[in-house]
Amino acid sequence: MNKTIIVSNRLPLQIERNDNEIKVKPSVGGLATGMKSVHKDSNGIWIGWSGLTDEELNPEIEKKVNSAISEEQCVAVGLTQEDVDLYYYGFSNRTLWPLFHYFIEYTEFDQKSWESYERVNQKFAKVVLEQAKDGDKIWIHDYQLLLLPALVKAEKPNLSIGFFNHIPFPSYEIFRTFPKRKEILEGILGADLIGFHTYDYERHFLSSVKRILNLDVSFNKITHDHRIIKVDSFPMGIDYEKFKSAALKHNTQKPDEKTEIQKRLDQHLEYSSDVKMILSIDRLDYTKGIPNRIRAFEYFLKKYPEFQEKIRLIMLAVPSRSQVPQYQKLKRETDELVGRINGEFSTVSWTPIWYFFRTMPFENLIDLYTSSDVALITPVRDGMNLVAKEYVATRTNEDGVLVLSEMAGASKEMNEALLINPFNFEEIADTIKQALEMPKAEQKSRMQTLQKRVSRYSVEKWASEFMNSLKQVHNISNFIEAEKISDNHIQDFQKIIQSQDSKLMFLDYDGTLVNFTKKPEDAKPDAALFELLDRLDAQPNLDIVIISGRDNETLGTWFADKNYTLISDHGVAIRNENKEWQILERLNTDWMENVLPVLETFVDRTPGTLVEKKKYSLAWHYRNADIELAQKRVVEINTVLTSFISNTDLTLLKGNKVIEIKSSKVNKGRACSHVLNQKEYDHIFALGDDWTDEFMFEELPKKSHTIKVGLKKTKAKYYLNKTDAVRIFLTSLLE
Repeated sequence: MNKTIIVSNRLPLQIERNDNEIKVKPSVGGLATGMKSVHKDSNGIWIGWSGLTDEELNPEIEKKVNSAISEEQCVAVGLTQEDVDLYYYGFSNRTLWPLFHYFIEYTEFDQKSWESYERVNQKFAKVVLEQAKDGDKIWIHDYQLLLLPALVKAEKPNLSIGFFNHIPFPSYEIFRTFPKRKEILEGILGADLIGFHTYDYERHFLSSVKRILNLDVSFNKITHDHRIIKVDSFPMGIDYEKFKSAALKHNTQKPDEKTEIQKRLDQHLEYSSDVKMILSIDRLDYTKGIPNRIRAFEYFLKKYPEFQEKIRLIMLAVPSRSQVPQYQKLKRETDELVGRINGEFSTVSWTPIWYFFRTMPFENLIDLYTSSDVALITPVRDGMNLVAKEYVATRTNEDGVLVLSEMAGASKEMNEALLINPFNFEEIADTIKQALEMPKAEQKSRMQTLQKRVSRYSVEKWASEFMNSLKQVHNISNFIEAEKISDNHIQDFQKIIQSQDSKLMFLDYDGTLVNFTKKPEDAKPDAALFELLDRLDAQPNLDIVIISGRDNETLGTWFADKNYTLISDHGVAIRNENKEWQILERLNTDWMENVLPVLETFVDRTPGTLVEKKKYSLAWHYRNADIELAQKRVVEINTVLTSFISNTDLTLLKGNKVIEIKSSKVNKGRACSHVLNQKEYDHIFALGDDWTDEFMFEELPKKSHTIKVGLKKTKAKYYLNKTDAVRIFLTSLLE
């Protein structure tokens, strides 16, 4: 039975060691909750680090740990203390975390940490590959494992792999500064489905893929390494019913059932009927904007002094990564700000900020959520922020106001909150006042809409939608109609090629026999290609035809001493074994004088592009241009040239990062017909990669074996993944 393998940096377990005894408790975090159905209810396995380093484990303890976590359907990846220091605290949290959250000034790059990051990702890959079998689905989570998808895909290409990034993905201008940018992108692209919390992160990722790797991106699909990869946004939710039920139970508590924190909150609320509380809950992380929030609250107290002694900011800061220097500095700054403001504004009976630096039990979180009139959530950059959703879920009386930073991923789906710029103290102060004075009717209207949305898109639905999308995207037949060439096809084709029947093989050149190059003139045939073509040409009764958009001078030079047939300029001229070129179409080229200046203007305006002037056509190449600028220019050039060629016999051909203008009288289909009129064949093969080759596939007899190179819609019967696969395929025909 196929299974789902979940992979994250940490297992969803809390492991306590007391001498030689091991106690394991399930975690209660959002990811653990959301993945429960995927993990426990579908024959799943969860792979991750146990939290205990190799140095803490002797053989006896390790055996007990592995046995205990095995009962929870988990498998551990062993990490040394050095791994934790360099891979986790080092590269993950001193390099990737600040970079992805736009804190370039905090971003450190250390070669030793990078090597540790690579090494640990390989450790994870080894464990995944030991557990995975063909047909399994792998779901990899978060920034600590960005290299893992490609490592697994390289060893088991038939596995269906999903990757989800739980933090923001930075804009191209930020990401391009990173020394290992290509390696990170290549690692992520090992996945078949790549998920982000918001469309903004998805868009930033696609922009980096286009500009840094120069890959083809069509809407949210990437063509890469013989695969089509889908990128999509899946906003993560919470266990809504858990928080709602806890809040309902909390609201019916008897006085003696209340916690000490709730009793203290009640005392404050009973002080006066117009006393209100503002809640702030975060990990103590520089991305959360805590100092900004405190300063904005100070500004509010000064701008609206009438609220002094009537409101209180309750700040819960959960300790986080205390080993990292930036977090230690943040702790000192937060302590000093809270102390200064409390010292300045406090009275005998009122302290403006209640500050807690610790982790609180779930029941105390419910105390805070249900008792606070306003939730002030103002991160300067946050992947999602589930605290905002938890607050909404606990407001069972349909009151309360959520003030939310527009920099949090959650803001994209919580428009009924009061959205603020976390750097604008004036706006924050005014919005706090608006929240405190908001009429009950408006509170109810906003909260009802928020609750409907948050309850509908729960964490369980988030996980389910991702897995359903992964099932769809892995089936490549959803995207192309041709049939992938299999071993059975190759065996059938071998028999044909090696038989005495008459055979004809049309071979496109660029993108089929050779990969595209930065400059068209750099794609000369290599020795291995000559050897392969000569071996094919030596097969009994097999005629080889190279049919290309290249001009006859270029082809004639490259294949000067070869006997196979050459067709140039998409079908303008043909050279048979007698080495003489014959013009198939008489063409007027006067138009080129008028079109060339137009194309040169686009070259001047688009760095990295060039015009290739052929004997019968002009080609504008944009392979080396900025991909987004090039896409804009493609639209412009199509508009200009389409207008120019109206009422003429000219046509535009859109190839692989090239636009070519030529006579519509010429195409590869007509040239193929000319060859077929000279001789009858029992079998016909044709291989090509772009739009110009579709004329050939369409014109050839239906019994022909037409093969598309690349993952695109085609009229061909079969397809090969990429150019490199063509030579492997042709070689296999000779074995």
